[in-house]
Amino acid sequence: MKNLFFLSFLSCLLGCNSVVKKPLSDLESIQIKTSFVDLNDNKVDLTAFKGKRIVVNYWATWCGPCLKEMPGLKRAEEVLKNYNYIFLLVSDETTSKIAKFKKVKNYDFNFLKSIESNETLGIYSLPTSYIFDEKGNKLETIVGTIAWDSEEIINKLKTL
Repeated sequence: MKNLFFLSFLSCLLGCNSVVKKPLSDLESIQIKTSFVDLNDNKVDLTAFKGKRIVVNYWATWCGPCLKEMPGLKRAEEVLKNYNYIFLLVSDETTSKIAKFKKVKNYDFNFLKSIESNETLGIYSLPTSYIFDEKGNKLETIVGTIAWDSEEIINKLKTL
C-alpha cells in the first residue's frame, strides 16, 4: 500500500510540470495595461517597436510644459534617428483633438492615443517620458520638462 501511494505521489509530481513563464518586458507590461491607436484609429502594438530604442512621451494639448519641450524633442528625434531611436508621443485626448493639434502646430511626430487615461496608467504629471532599450526594458523615467536637444541629454541617450 505504501508503495502504491508513493508511486501515485511520484507520478503526480513528475506529471505536473510547472509552466515556466518568460518574464514580460516593461514595454509588454504597458501594452497589457492599455491599447494605443494612431491618428487614423488603427491599433498600434508597442511591442512591434522592439529592436529599437523608444522614447514614449506622455503629453496633452493643454499642457504648457509639454508644448514648451516639443521643439527640443523634435530636434532630439532628428539627431537620434541614426542611433536606432523612435519617439512616440502619447495623449489620452481624442484622436481628432490630437490631429488638429498636429495640423495647427505642424509637428511631424508619431502621435498616438492611449485608450486608457493617464491616471489609470499611473501618470499624474505631464510631460512624463519613458525610455526603453531595444529589448523593451525601461531604462529611464523622466517626469517634467527637460531640454531634450541639450548636449548632455543627447549624449546620455546615445550611450543608454
